Amino acid sequence: MRPMHFELLVEDQSGKKALDILVPRIIGDGHTFKVHAYRGIGRIPENMRDTDDASKRILLDNLPKLLKGYGKTFAAYPKGYRVAVILVCDLDDRCLKTFRNELFGVLNACDPRPETRFCIAVEEGEAWLLGDLDAVRNTYPKAKDSVLTAYEQDSICGTWERLADAVYPGGTAILSGKGWQAIGAEKSRWAEMIAPKMDVAGNRSPSFRYFCGKLRELAQPP
Repeated sequence: MRPMHFELLVEDQSGKKALDILVPRIIGDGHTFKVHAYRGIGRIPENMRDTDDASKRILLDNLPKLLKGYGKTFAAYPKGYRVAVILVCDLDDRCLKTFRNELFGVLNACDPRPETRFCIAVEEGEAWLLGDLDAVRNTYPKAKDSVLTAYEQDSICGTWERLADAVYPGGTAILSGKGWQAIGAEKSRWAEMIAPKMDVAGNRSPSFRYFCGKLRELAQPP
């Protein structure tokens, strides 16, 4: 069986840190992957035009160009070479159905189309960490259990703020006051510390389970 190679596109460094830890445990030995971190999610360009400034590395702004490039690159590989693009991004306050339709619109405009899966964290990437509350508690023994137990999996509730309220001294109010750079650094720290302790098979986040399912499906022999 020829191994599968995964090209994973994520919107920030915290997502990369989490996936660098979790993906090998999902796909098993023999397969390869690379996680590409961008500097924010952005938005799909109007008429799916290629961005004028790819150097900004905003994920959705660059998506039409990225998928077209992957399509042409993959088409040139030897027959039987197995490779796929996995887009991982936050839903935030979007409508899931509408957002997925927009993403497939970008993919369907590619000729040739790369093998691609869209895996959307509901509401945010921190939902995947909160999918394993035992991992959170083991990492942060002083976490506020009342906050953790009140969390509803994959709910639209201000997910990173919920995690901050549970584990960060002073909660969201203190962390938000330090600005977005501090928030980003703390999100990366959560990913680095919680992900190694996660039970991948027992995670309760539906969107994380969907992500795992797509990776395993592609990793299976054709």
